[in-house]
Amino acid sequence: MAQPEIASAGSCCLLGIVSDDLLYVANLGDSRAVLGEKGNGRVVAERLTTDHNVGVEEVRKEVEARHPDDAKIVIHARGVWRIKGIIQVSRSIGDVYLKKPEMSRDPLFQQFGTPVPLKRAVMTAEPSVTVRKLNPEDMFLILATDGLWEQLSDEAAVDMVLKNPRAGIARRLVRAALQEAAKKREMIYKDITKIEKGVRRYFHDDITVIVMFLDHPSGRLRAKASSVDCVSSPADIYSSSNGSNKDHS
Repeated sequence: MAQPEIASAGSCCLLGIVSDDLLYVANLGDSRAVLGEKGNGRVVAERLTTDHNVGVEEVRKEVEARHPDDAKIVIHARGVWRIKGIIQVSRSIGDVYLKKPEMSRDPLFQQFGTPVPLKRAVMTAEPSVTVRKLNPEDMFLILATDGLWEQLSDEAAVDMVLKNPRAGIARRLVRAALQEAAKKREMIYKDITKIEKGVRRYFHDDITVIVMFLDHPSGRLRAKASSVDCVSSPADIYSSSNGSNKDHS
């Protein structure tokens, strides 16, 4: 293994594809896809994905059912539920050390991480896939990492997209989430954006947002490339110096 530290790195993944009148969404981890649609005279939020996070009781029971011989497969640690006391998400790209039991016995890897004795894999890279037929009532799709949803509800995000101009709407959502994170710490937005790399990670999770507007010309649905607005919050919310793979935990 040329770079054993890579085995402890991981990421969530969220993919949305529109083909003809069908929307395909694949999800690993706790990023989330939310659809804004017209219903009962108003625009409502429809969540299209399941958060693969053991903080969700259904997911926690799913993991426990796969490991009936391990009473500590999911434990409450540092204020939240975690698999083996380490990680919150049950599915991801990477995190090989939690998917390959032999990693804990590799002397080279042991130099870069604390061995986690495993009988079998405790995470998976198998995505949840949703296929949905789109209709003229479907207005837009929000794809975002958990950093957004920890601060804004599905309904609040949909309402913000509905009531603001399309141009720059993803950036507006990121800013709103950062403002909420600052408020929880009794800070102002300007101050939280000045926090240095490696420290800011303790104030809020990573925030990446894509908003896709679904237009329906001539009775057919089409997602216009020009209608996609994407923005990531500043790179200093990530910490590459603390030796942790917890970008997604």
